[in-house]
Amino acid sequence: MIDKDELCRKIREIYPDIGECGIDVKVAFDQDNRRWTVDLKKDSHQLKTFLEKGDAELCLQGKQCVSLGIEIAQLRGNIERL
Repeated sequence: MIDKDELCRKIREIYPDIGECGIDVKVAFDQDNRRWTVDLKKDSHQLKTFLEKGDAELCLQGKQCVSLGIEIAQLRGNIERL
């Protein structure tokens, strides 16, 4: 079982500037879709993506964070362009 705080810490570990540049990150498990949601918010702008359970687990195990990294980078870039 993945702990949402642990997943959030891992995202901040990969992208330590998220908090520093004014972007807040929030993670939660979406029971309906059986996936993790990752929300990024800056001022009044908010973007959301989904992570499959397997992708989140691999990242937390230190085996593979590529899909998580790509998703977070894309969301961060979109927010910064707003």
